Amino acid sequence: MTSTSSSGASLITLQFVLDLNIDVAEQQVQASINSAATFLPANLPNPPIYSKTNPADTPVITLALSSDTLPLMKLEDLADTVLSQKISQLPGVGLVSISGGQKPAVRIQANPTALASYGLSLEDLRTALAQANVNQAKGNLDGPRQAFTIWANDQLLTSDAYKPIVIAYKNGAPVRIMDVANVVDGAENVKQAAWENDQPA
Repeated sequence: MTSTSSSGASLITLQFVLDLNIDVAEQQVQASINSAATFLPANLPNPPIYSKTNPADTPVITLALSSDTLPLMKLEDLADTVLSQKISQLPGVGLVSISGGQKPAVRIQANPTALASYGLSLEDLRTALAQANVNQAKGNLDGPRQAFTIWANDQLLTSDAYKPIVIAYKNGAPVRIMDVANVVDGAENVKQAAWENDQPA
């Protein structure tokens, strides 16, 4: 067992003895991941995933995606949610990995001076963001024969949705995020990029 960790990611490689059925080992790995879920941070951005592959293998095919009409963040989202899913379902494909893209994110650039003028802190801003951006069950409907769970996704996906969030009330007036911060649609990691034939990809 070896591991490599970097900013925001950890890769654990398991190597098995040759006389062990790799399909049995795969089931054991999945069971171990499931049992370890309670020990992982609650705010983990993505659940752990595994793939059955040889880390010494070189890629069979490398694709570069670029577009004249779509921004790179939208292209990354399509590659992640559509293209990679379809390719991974093809027979014989062990692993599909995406690199160099820019995942979409909303960047909130707080103005400490504006926050201080309202008597607020960065923690007040963080708390308001966490409370307004929740993905969990909202309650139940109980009937004589059936019960239903009300589930709504409150996750905010655009900068325009974040701007009017109320942080606090001062002198009877709401203080909104747009009053104390600059909210923009951007990339999750602005220091990552890729090019193909001198074109961002």
